[in-house]
Amino acid sequence: MSSSLTKGLRRSTSRAKVKPAAKSAKRAVKAKSPAKPKAKRATATKTPARSAGARALKPRPAKKTAPKAKATARTKKTAARPVAKKTPPAKNVAGSRVKKTQKQAAVRAVRPTPTPPAPPKPPTVDESAALVAFERAHKELVRGRFAEARNQFRILLDKYSQVSEVAARARTWLTIAESRLRTESILPRDADSLYDRGVIELNKGDYVAAQEMFERALKREPDAAHIHYDLAATRARLGSIDLALESLQKALDLKPSLRVRAQHDQNLLSLRNEPDFDRLISSNPS
Repeated sequence: MSSSLTKGLRRSTSRAKVKPAAKSAKRAVKAKSPAKPKAKRATATKTPARSAGARALKPRPAKKTAPKAKATARTKKTAARPVAKKTPPAKNVAGSRVKKTQKQAAVRAVRPTPTPPAPPKPPTVDESAALVAFERAHKELVRGRFAEARNQFRILLDKYSQVSEVAARARTWLTIAESRLRTESILPRDADSLYDRGVIELNKGDYVAAQEMFERALKREPDAAHIHYDLAATRARLGSIDLALESLQKALDLKPSLRVRAQHDQNLLSLRNEPDFDRLISSNPS
């Protein structure tokens, strides 16, 4: 029993001793703890001053200046080297031509091929017959046979009125033939008056009327060289080459001195390419 009591007393005394020591330690810690923030503030205030001083006193690193020196040396070297001119690349002429031909071929392929015009229709039997009849009647009109030309134009209109183009031309020339027939009663009767009237019509450009006057004058005076000559000039203007050469032959046979006039006459211009005209002009007068 005494041993157990002694043990209990020892434990209680040890606990009593430990507790005050712990409390005193805690108090000491609490008393010391307010001093710690002061140290932190001091360090906080001191560190900016040190860093500013350090920044102010710290020299710039030499490593940064070295690359600049190297860079300037490189720039000097590059400036000293001559710059080579860039030569433009050579054009591929063959390739460009091939491309152009390909483009042209593509454009041609896209373009629609034009359809060829239809060939003209051959004339019918009535059309060809109407044309032949018109040419025959027109020749009579050119020769001054107005009554015969009028009759042939009337026959043409009776037979081939359905051929519109030829019929329209035939009506025009029919009116001309009828007007010439109406003026026959008013025309003069003597050869000189008829010749003068023919010269007036020739100068006016009415070659059909001039031919009529000269032919009428030759009926009154068939051996008049000047009438044959002006008739040749009128027929040359109308395009009747063979009849014009025939009249010129008669005029030069009757009066050879007219060759000089014929060489420069503008009314005979259509005859100058004919070999017979050269023969008539170059032959010696008899």
